[in-house]
Parts: sequence; C-alpha cells; structure tokens
Amino acid sequence: MAELRQIPIYRALNRPNLLMGGDRELVLVTILSTVFLIVLLASWYTVVIGIVVWFFGMWGLRWMAKADPLMRNLYLRHIKYSQHYDAKSGPFVRT
Repeated sequence: MAELRQIPIYRALNRPNLLMGGDRELVLVTILSTVFLIVLLASWYTVVIGIVVWFFGMWGLRWMAKADPLMRNLYLRHIKYSQHYDAKSGPFVRT
C-alpha cells in the first residue's frame, strides 16, 4: 500500500505581517502620529504625552495581534456590513 505524501508547510509563508508584535500598518501609524505630536508641538509635556500614547498604543496593538493577527481586516469588513438585512423570498420581490 502506498504511503501518504507529506508536503511541509513552511512557517515563513504562513506568518501574519506583524511589526514589533502588532499589525504593521497600525504600528507605523502609531509611530507617525506620536512623532508628529512630539515634533510639531515641541514641549516637554507633549513629549510625555507622546511616550504614554506610544506605550499604550503598542500595548493595545500587541494585545490585538495576540488575539487575532488579522483583526484589523476583520473589523474593516465588519463595519461595511449593514445592521439589518430584510428577508427576501426570491428574485422577483417588490420592495
């Protein structure tokens, strides 16, 4: 009897696209917004606020990526759906 053929699935081809433990695009937006906050307002308390926003933002993004690495895509698809879809019995239904 013939053996079943086994094909290895490599991890590198299946990994989600993460940066620093969070979704790549959201991490880059967090970095960009905190740098803009710090550089444009240029005071000591905005530096502190920027650092706090950075740490809490990264914590939230890592937490989200641990739950589901594709959660951003899932949420964007979710908000496109309507709250209610009427039941229809066929293609010739009058509204």
